[in-house]
Amino acid sequence: MAKAIEYQVEPPKIGPTAEEELQRLLQTLHEHGVLRLANDLVASNNEWMQVIVSGLSRKGSLNTIQNISVLLLALSTIPPERMYKLAFGLRDFMAELSREEQEQSAADSAPGARGAWKMLHDDELWHSLTPLLNGLKAFSRRMEEEVDKPISSFSGKPSDA
Repeated sequence: MAKAIEYQVEPPKIGPTAEEELQRLLQTLHEHGVLRLANDLVASNNEWMQVIVSGLSRKGSLNTIQNISVLLLALSTIPPERMYKLAFGLRDFMAELSREEQEQSAADSAPGARGAWKMLHDDELWHSLTPLLNGLKAFSRRMEEEVDKPISSFSGKPSDA
């Protein structure tokens, strides 16, 4: 009786192998000077790190880093829907300001007593000013608070911990 032939079919080559991709990556890094930069950084014996650390340890740099982190903390508490409304509301606000400036330069006249009286009785105006006034009150309350360390104020943890 004949013995069965064992034949393993090799899968077709679909793309480059991992070794080929690694060689291509190394070649690309070499062509763009990244390998030379990495070699120079390693050979510089931490001089570049000392330059970066001394630059970051200045008072102005520390303030900048802390201010950016405070902004990011504040932004993290705003839901995206409200941020969308805020960003596009500010855009519309600026567009309206520039439109008003153009109209006022065309007709330089004050509304007068009668115009002021109409504004006092304009319910739509007062309805739209109410959130602005409430926002100014909240802003004023926040500005009166004493803050030792912003992260402690934000997290509620004591600053000694």
